[in-house]
Amino acid sequence: MLLYVVTYDIPCNKRRKRVADLLEGYGRRVQYSVFECVLPVAKYEELQLRLRSRIKLGEDSVRFYPLSGHTLGQIVVWGEPPVTPMPGSTIV
Repeated sequence: MLLYVVTYDIPCNKRRKRVADLLEGYGRRVQYSVFECVLPVAKYEELQLRLRSRIKLGEDSVRFYPLSGHTLGQIVVWGEPPVTPMPGSTIV
């Protein structure tokens, strides 16, 4: 499993709501248009497939940033909320 940071910039309110609603089923919202999702590869691919049908490539932007266990320890967070922990990991 990896931690994926998923961000989006969608000008249409209806599509933006549909994308946010879908992402809430896969991870945790940490900013208005930023989600942290801890997913196995199969769920990540499923998420991409489902998101693809909800956006317009010519108008919308969705970005996926995978973070491995190695880079997870290098994340710096100021304020709330804390970083979503990887399964089996400890954040001090």
